[in-house]
Formats: sequence, C-alpha cells, structure tokens
Amino acid sequence: MKIILTTLNSRYTHSAIGLRYLYANMQELQNDTEILEFSINDALQSIAEKILDKEPDIIGLGVYIWNASQIHELIHILKKVAPKTKIVLGGPEVSYMPFRVNFDIADYIVQGEGDLAFYQLCRDIIDKKASQRIIRMSIPDLKKIELPYKYYSDHDIQNRYLYVEVSRGCPFECEFCLSSMDEKVRAFNLDQVLEEFEKLWQRGARNFKFVDRTFNLNMKTANKILDFFLAKEPPYFAHFEVIPDHFPESLREKIKAFPHGALQLEIGIQTLNLEIANNISRQLKLDKIKSNIAFLENETEAHIHLDLIVGLPGESLESFGRNLDELMRLSSCEIQIGILKKLSGTHINRHDREHGMVYSDIPPYDILKNNQLSFKDIQIMKRFARFWDLYYNSGNFKKSLPLLWNSESVYKHFYDFSLWIYEQTDSTWKISLPRQGELLFNYLTQIKIYTPEEIAKPMIQDLMKLKGRAIPSYLKPFHKNIEVKAIKGTSGFNKRQL
Repeated sequence: MKIILTTLNSRYTHSAIGLRYLYANMQELQNDTEILEFSINDALQSIAEKILDKEPDIIGLGVYIWNASQIHELIHILKKVAPKTKIVLGGPEVSYMPFRVNFDIADYIVQGEGDLAFYQLCRDIIDKKASQRIIRMSIPDLKKIELPYKYYSDHDIQNRYLYVEVSRGCPFECEFCLSSMDEKVRAFNLDQVLEEFEKLWQRGARNFKFVDRTFNLNMKTANKILDFFLAKEPPYFAHFEVIPDHFPESLREKIKAFPHGALQLEIGIQTLNLEIANNISRQLKLDKIKSNIAFLENETEAHIHLDLIVGLPGESLESFGRNLDELMRLSSCEIQIGILKKLSGTHINRHDREHGMVYSDIPPYDILKNNQLSFKDIQIMKRFARFWDLYYNSGNFKKSLPLLWNSESVYKHFYDFSLWIYEQTDSTWKISLPRQGELLFNYLTQIKIYTPEEIAKPMIQDLMKLKGRAIPSYLKPFHKNIEVKAIKGTSGFNKRQL
C-alpha cells in the first residue's frame, strides 16, 4: 500500500506543516507514506505525472483558498489516468460547507483537524471498512498528536519558511475569519515543542514562522518562546501573529531586546472604525492599540506588519482612507491592504442583505460590490493595494514616496497616484523596479510639479541604496554630486527590513 501526501503551496519558499503532521501520525503506515510538495506555479499535468510515478493507492491532498481551483483540475487529471486510486481531501477549503469548487470526484473528504483522522481513514480503506465519504472530525487532543518538526528536511531548513505552532484556536469571533469557528484555544506541551525547536536549531534552522492566531494571548508561553530566541546568536528570523491591545511590560522588555531584522510581528487591525468593528464582532481598544503601535515603532527593532481590509460591511472608502491615514500617522511600518473575502463557514454572510454584499464564487471569493462600494471602486482598490505593496511596503522608495503626500492625506494622494499609474501601464504586474522609479519620477515632476533637481536626490538615495544597481538613465544627469552609501542586499526572509 503506497500513500502520497501532497499539496500545492502558494510559493516555493513555503512548506506544508499540515502534511508533516499527517506523516508524523501515520503509525505503522509511515514507511509506506511519502510527502511530495509542489507550488501553484507548477504545471498540473507534470504534478500528476510525478505523483503517479510513485504508483500510489491513496493520495491525500491539502486544499486551501489559494490552490482550490488547481486541486479541482489536478483531481480531474488523476482520476482520468488512475481511476482506482483513492483521493482524500482535507484542509480549510473543504472543512466547511458550501463547497464553491466542485470536488465531487474525490473519494473522501476529512473536515476539521485531520492529524489523527487521516491515518484511521487509510486504515479503514486498506481494511475495506471505509463507508462515509465526508468525515467530520471532532477536535483532537493535542497531547495525543505526534509533533511534525523532525520531518522538515535539510533542504526545507535551508530554503523555506519553517511553519511552527505552540497553540491552536482563537478566542475572538471576527466574522470574516475561519478562526472564529474554533471552539477554544488549545496548547501543545510547551516543553516538548521547545525541545523540537532546539533540534531544528541544531540542524541549522533560522527561519521560524508561527501560525498561532494569537501569540501574545498567554504571557507565560509567549515569554518562554521569546526567551528561546533571545538566548540564540543572530542572525535568525521569527514571525508571530499578535493581537494589538495586549503588550504587558514583561513582553515589551523582551521585544525591545531583539536585534534588527530578527523579529516580525503581524497585527490584524482590519479597521479603526469602531462602528464597523462592532458590525463584524471585532473587539477594538483604540487607546491600547495606538499606544502599542507607538511602542513598537519607537522603542523596538521589530518589523511590524499591519493589516487593513477593504470592503467590510458598512465601511466606505472615506472611512478606509481615514484608517490608512491614521496608521501612517502612528507608524512607518508595513501596511498590508487586503480585500474582504467570504469564506464558507464564517458568519460574514449575515450582512449580505443589509449591506448588499456581493462576492465572487470563485477562489479567493473576494467581494465584488456592496452598498458602499461599486464594482469599479473595488477594482480601483485592488490596484491601489497592489501598487501600495510595490511602492510602499517594498521599502524601495522610503525617501521619495512621501513627496506624494507631504503632510496631507496619504490615502488621497496615493489613490490619485495609483489611478495615474494604471493609466500609464494598463497592468499591475511585471512592472520592474527601474520602471516603477521612472513612473514615480514622472508623476512627481509632471503632475506634482516638483523640479527634477528636487526629486533626484531622494530617488537616487532610494534606488542606489543596494550595491550592484545601475543608475537609471533619467537620473544620470543628477547623480555626480549625490553621495550614497550603498549596502549589500539580502535575499533572505527579512529583505523588506532594510
């Protein structure tokens, strides 16, 4: 009996912790089980070929929002070529109804945490006892689950993010998030987890991405994890999702001790509008949030990643713009702008009628329009988000980009800039860094009426800050008298922190 565990990651640098949990808990079937990982950029027929070369009897596929459409097509190919092979689906995208991608030809679907359930299903298939097609799992006891970390390969350690966790679940009920469906927060045995992290460290692991939804919920646990890293010699990189209103003094002191480039904190703000937050059952303690962002900005070397969402029920573009302006006033950190999605199983659908919420039924199920935002508005904001990532979040234009807005509304001026860029390019993709710089230079000189001499110095300092870059032709007349101390760039996981 040959069993293949596989999925399509969103990027090559990502790794699938879920597959490794399944593999770690395969008991006597482990010797007959193999992990194969691919990315959504790989050709599907080539993926099918590599899987079928192993002559599997059972294929377990992890299904997520980013790969659901590709998995649908992959199953079609696999079943056409090897119809007797049993296909088992698991993962968030098949754990809640309704399915908006057709998975009818899959043999079995495991809904919920399948760490232990997949082994039992394989056992039942082998023993010809499997009868139920959709298996809804109860929450497993984390103490009975074998940890997966030794199954990260040396190649993973050298080339990929290592996803890790010390807990599962989330105590909050934000209606757009699948984590709001969890019954409670559950913790793994922390000492055992830390032992596994130490083994990874000894093998050379230096990039740890924690998937815990609320890392700073339990202070004892958070402090012990931070102590683990603080006892190590840099360089290393640790990423945590944190709630924005819970940074007691013990946690603050430890965060302050991390060196530059070592710590990244992702904070889900989503909205600063209290009325909108109340609409989606999201708790906001604005005074604490602002105080904690100011602390992280001014007293630590942590790289901060804040999240905002476009399209929340009841929120206008003007309200979103005020959110962005306020975050920009509070911090110079990365701000990720996302478009609201309607995930099966979440309670965001209760707003559909009142707020006229219309979503795509094709992954990633993003909003198309509502009573506040037209389809055109949403399209413009999708481009806004993409250009914001290219220009602001990339860190490539730290000195020159603020000339767009000076002390005025960041949202308004970047909105106008994003409209203009799209008029010039008719695209949001494959715009090279030199082309990005040229567009910004032209906008500042032609639309904002700066003189080329005013723009040249900050742009040269931005574009030439990394060694090995060539001076763009439009800046060559100005570069002789401008001194730039170029530094060596990094291709690592913290490359945006330069």
